[in-house]
This record gives sequence, C-alpha cells and structure tokens, in this order.
Amino acid sequence: MASQQSGLSDDFIAKQRERLLTLKRELLGNEEGGIAAERRLQEERGSEAEEYEDDAQRMEQDIANQALRDVNDGRIGDIERALAKIADGTYGLSDESGVPISKARLDAMPEAILTVEEQEKREAGR
Repeated sequence: MASQQSGLSDDFIAKQRERLLTLKRELLGNEEGGIAAERRLQEERGSEAEEYEDDAQRMEQDIANQALRDVNDGRIGDIERALAKIADGTYGLSDESGVPISKARLDAMPEAILTVEEQEKREAGR
C-alpha cells in the first residue's frame, strides 16, 4: 500500500522503517555507552586527589554531553514521529504543510518530517 500522496513505494517505505529502527537503536546505545564510560572513569579515579581544573574540565564535559543528549533526544523524537507516520500512511509528507518531502532528503535523513525549506525556517526562528 504505497502512499499515493507522497509517491513513495512500499519497498522504499519498508527500507526506511528498518533504517529508522536501526538509527534509534544506535542513538540509544551510544547514550547508554557514554553514561557507562563516564561511570567507569569515576570509579577508576576513586578517592584520587582532585584539583579545581579537574572540576572545570568535568563541568565543560557535562555541558557538551548534555548538548549531545539534547540533539539525540530531538532526533529520537523525529524518528518516533517518522515511524508513526509510516504506521498511519503519511510518511514522506511534511508535518507542517502536508506537501511531499523529497526522496533525496528522506534518503539522506530518514527521520525528516519537514521539507528542507520548512526545516530551515524552523531553525532560523530559534
């Protein structure tokens, strides 16, 4: 049952679904791996004497890690939305305007839920 509005084939949509599920697993796995690595590092240091520079570096790393988590959370949300759109037959159509998203964009970014122009507008408004 190809989405007549988006013009995408059932085969393409099935492949995109698999790509989305794989991407979601990777993003979730990377986050858990980062947390585990951070915990191991803290355990290795144990009661080692710390310096102010260590705290500053750790704070900077925490800020960078949080920024990465925020980006990943946004991507996971888009992935989940794209999977829901596959389930309801609207994958490949913009959430904002309902116009088809180009196949090239979906190939490059299977979680895309907006056209390039709409995404650029949204990012410019931030």
